[in-house]
Amino acid sequence: MNRRIRKIKNKWKKLFFSLLIFNVIVLLTIVILIYWPVSTTKVQPIDQIDRNDSSEFIVRTTKENLNELVNAYIEKFQQGTKHKYHVVLEDDVHLQGELPVFSSTVPLSIHLEPLVQENGDIILKQKSISIGLLELPNKTIMEYIRKHLPMPEWVRVIPNNEEIYVAISEMKIKSNFHVSVENFNLEANHIAMKINVPYKTLGIEFPDD
Repeated sequence: MNRRIRKIKNKWKKLFFSLLIFNVIVLLTIVILIYWPVSTTKVQPIDQIDRNDSSEFIVRTTKENLNELVNAYIEKFQQGTKHKYHVVLEDDVHLQGELPVFSSTVPLSIHLEPLVQENGDIILKQKSISIGLLELPNKTIMEYIRKHLPMPEWVRVIPNNEEIYVAISEMKIKSNFHVSVENFNLEANHIAMKINVPYKTLGIEFPDD
């Protein structure tokens, strides 16, 4: 009987010490968490924040909307000139117009593949070209285009390369916005333009440091 009582007492002692050890561990953990150094995040003062001169926005559109805008610009640019042309954005860029040949004019049709450059400009690479029923070398037709079709100064016809370089980044816009091409996929109808808006245009100016 005494042996049984002794076993019970030993069992309770073990349970007591186990519980005591557990409580000590919990208490030490809480103390450590309370006094553990907290990592600090440095907040940059507002007067040290990098203040750019402008912000960039990506504007997505469709070839139908862009086609209307391009031809509205071309129509206005051609006012007072003799020879007309327009652009049709399909699966490629289709330029249609007329070129003077001798004392008459002949219809012009040229299909161009748009290639976006790293700086946001576009190269329109010639795919096919025809000038009425005349059989002329492609470079000769491109030279005719360069001489006789009125184009903005930021659009350059390069006959030797059989291409048209469209320097969109050089466009002068009254709002002082800077435009470049981000994506120009006509087949997927996925067109994205990057617009850089100067803060001064919006009347936002930071005081000099």
